[in-house]
Amino acid sequence: MTRPLFRSGKLVAALLLGAALAAPLAAHAGSIFITAHDPDFHASMGGNLVGSRKINTTAIGYIMDAGFNPFVAGGVNKFLFVESTIAPPGGHVVGMNGIVASGYTSGVDFERHTASDLNAELNLLGSKYSGIVVASDFGGILTQAELNILNGRSADIINFLNDGGGLYAMAESNNGAHLTPGGGHYGYLPFLVSTSALDQPEVGNTITAFGASLGLTNADINGNASHNFFTGTGGMGVVDNDAAGRILTLATRSKIDTGGVVPEPKTLGLLGAGLIGLALFRFRKSA
Repeated sequence: MTRPLFRSGKLVAALLLGAALAAPLAAHAGSIFITAHDPDFHASMGGNLVGSRKINTTAIGYIMDAGFNPFVAGGVNKFLFVESTIAPPGGHVVGMNGIVASGYTSGVDFERHTASDLNAELNLLGSKYSGIVVASDFGGILTQAELNILNGRSADIINFLNDGGGLYAMAESNNGAHLTPGGGHYGYLPFLVSTSALDQPEVGNTITAFGASLGLTNADINGNASHNFFTGTGGMGVVDNDAAGRILTLATRSKIDTGGVVPEPKTLGLLGAGLIGLALFRFRKSA
């Protein structure tokens, strides 16, 4: 004797859960580009100006793409550039100059803010700024004061990214003049604590297929220097590696939490479809 289709409450629950998971998620996902290179420095001085400028324009274009960033699509076109205004120590330069050399105009495309007013400016994410660009601590002049504020606002930054905002951050290592001795490098993205300081010339670096899809080439990522590498990805895609295979750059367009990238809608959809199929199979088997 065949049982009525909805006699089993468990079947109904499984079908509803599966359908919910299979449905596409409406929320936006932010764009993140994190690198061990310091193109804020090398876009204005160094052995490969063109390559560093290409890294900057690729990264900023990635996080400020109106097709993925709803704030840009809504007309919010500036990014917040985070850097100190101290006199650059030896081996450092004003990182903002490298951003300008890459084709961006201060006051039009971006504003630079320091620890003195950074908290107030972070309150304007999504209304005044569509993205955040963080200077390197070597050879730019990001200091511990700015880094501490960014780390303290990690939850707000993650919420901004999950609403569709963008983030581009350059090398953080405390090398050079030791501007970030308190550590906490990339702490505003807690899953990227797996980073190690390492000054090395850019020789033998290689672009991955993902990096090439962003428009970068091997010529862009060699000829200057990098200052750290990543020992984990947090679920992000690898853009390039050094000659020893260590990760130099990561990027993603996805939802994140403190543990890293969360499953994409298509992954949840497959899970939901599987639950529906399993529920129907078990129903037919018991009928």
